[in-house]
Amino acid sequence: MTDIHPSAIIEKGAKIGKNVTIEAYATVKGGVTLEDNVVIKSHAYIDGNTTIGEGTIIWPFASIGTKTQDLKYRGEKTFVVIGKNCEIREFVTINSSCGENTIVRIGDNCLIMAYCHVAHNCALGNRVIMANSVNLAGHVTVEDNVVIGGMAAVHQFSRIGRYSMVGGFSRLTHDMPPYAIGGGCPYKLGGLNLIGLKRNGFSLALRKSLVKAFKLTYRSNLKLADAIEAIENEIEMNQHVKHWIDFCKTSKRGLIGLQGSLSEEDVEQEELEEEFAK
Repeated sequence: MTDIHPSAIIEKGAKIGKNVTIEAYATVKGGVTLEDNVVIKSHAYIDGNTTIGEGTIIWPFASIGTKTQDLKYRGEKTFVVIGKNCEIREFVTINSSCGENTIVRIGDNCLIMAYCHVAHNCALGNRVIMANSVNLAGHVTVEDNVVIGGMAAVHQFSRIGRYSMVGGFSRLTHDMPPYAIGGGCPYKLGGLNLIGLKRNGFSLALRKSLVKAFKLTYRSNLKLADAIEAIENEIEMNQHVKHWIDFCKTSKRGLIGLQGSLSEEDVEQEELEEEFAK
């Protein structure tokens, strides 16, 4: 049932699964693996040691698995692994990695919109949404269920925690904590992503515990180590509070918003947090 257009270029060595569609003028190089039900649209270019997971669609003029733009690259063997049921839209570029046997990894059910760029050594979790023209520098980690607004730029080695939301036109230079929302240039952390958490089924009790963790971290005037200790002592532990603590403890670039005083402009966010903290 595989449907390959006669004008598509499929190099010897490429592994093609069942029910794969490869449209006109697409190119699939010899090291590529396309799993079952993958669709490669017209003029897409798939290179390198790239695996594309079942049910994923690659749209026209996307370029996947090409050589990293990192000048340290010396020809080592690297990989790109894209998960299941993703949509990689027009003109997206996903480069290969840098460093022997390293991987650029995209999770399952991700939507990467037109003109986005994912650089070397990046790792994206599941259900990540990147709006048009988002640019990730090298070694960026994006956890599960993150939404990044259009034309945002993320500094190398930064992390974006799960269930967080980055506003469009943002410049993110440090680690964005999980469950939070922010944006702008310079970047301002607005608070907890309360609407997003509610939409994802977080109970009122969970949201209250995360609001308290956020307040102790960002609005208590405690040093980070003291804030983490307070969270551990004052909040009933659950997997999400634990993830907040672990994320803060393992931050190497530092948490966004802790480099200077916090903005108090987002009155609506303050009111939402007060409501859930009661």
